[in-house]
Amino acid sequence: MKDLINKGLALGLGLAVVSKEQIEKLVDELVKKGEVSAGESKDLIRELFEKGETEKKEMNTRIHEQMEKLLKEFNIPTKADLERLEQRILDLENK
Repeated sequence: MKDLINKGLALGLGLAVVSKEQIEKLVDELVKKGEVSAGESKDLIRELFEKGETEKKEMNTRIHEQMEKLLKEFNIPTKADLERLEQRILDLENK
């Protein structure tokens, strides 16, 4: 079963963008071809779905890190920077 997961990833299955329904359809096809038993199918669906969720989280983390890096590199102020400036302006207006 682990080999099938690795094959799927190696083939560019992109589990991070595959829905649970698509995973179920893929596993059903594997059952029909005899590559996976019906008993293993539920475990494989669960494992593929969990792997996809993990990959989504990792991808989001990497995207977030890259965006922060780009913002710093291009010297673009963050939302926190703008909020801090707005607060300073309010403070100065109140004085």
